[in-house]
Amino acid sequence: MQKMDWDLYLMPYEQAVEELKVKLKNIRNEFKKRKVHSPIEFVTGRVKSINSIYNKATRLHFPINDNIAWEIRDIAGLRIICQFIDDISFVVDMLRERKDMKIFLEKDYVTQPKETGYRGYHLAVEYPIMTIDGQKTIPVEIQIRTLGMNFWATIEHSLQYKYEGIIPEDIKLRLVESAKASYTLDNEMNKIRDEVKDAQIEFTRKKESPIDPLLSIVELDLDVDTESVYFDEKQIELQEDKEEENEHN
Repeated sequence: MQKMDWDLYLMPYEQAVEELKVKLKNIRNEFKKRKVHSPIEFVTGRVKSINSIYNKATRLHFPINDNIAWEIRDIAGLRIICQFIDDISFVVDMLRERKDMKIFLEKDYVTQPKETGYRGYHLAVEYPIMTIDGQKTIPVEIQIRTLGMNFWATIEHSLQYKYEGIIPEDIKLRLVESAKASYTLDNEMNKIRDEVKDAQIEFTRKKESPIDPLLSIVELDLDVDTESVYFDEKQIELQEDKEEENEHN
């Protein structure tokens, strides 16, 4: 087995995650500056841990070498969270049009959910970065979900961690039913999205109102990283690896 200098090997992936987070947050901020609805609610990202890379490579029978990132594909991972289902397709179309990345794999789990009930849209992209040795193109995985899909997936990942990947059948069934309920809610909110968007615009316009100090209590600082909440490696990598294994079988 080839000995890897992981600090050096992972540097481009760390750079890619940081660059893409900034770019995607800037898209969100531009929509907000224009005072129109942003299809991007917030963005998180992470670089896969070395232990998780080894575990996944072993499970999927991939050799550990310089090509491992193209086998695993999600060493660099980003997650885009949207308010509405329609926002997902909007974001996907935006990413397809970008010149700074090239999509080489798409998986639509929104309209074709997994047996577990999971929904989301996954893109694997080729992303070029500049290093001291010149340009290097690396794979990055981008997951796009609604708030509801992300909440469900976070809970499901927690249960995967608790039960070490073997969730009791009765809880599995309840998870599937809750995923259906969450998707029904997403669809209902999607039907009234115009009213919701108008309400949010009006909410923003009232920043100078006397209740502004109260509103600030519940406002989120969307520039604060939330990887600890949405990319807790101990909770999610077990499930991600299991899903990847199923896809290769």
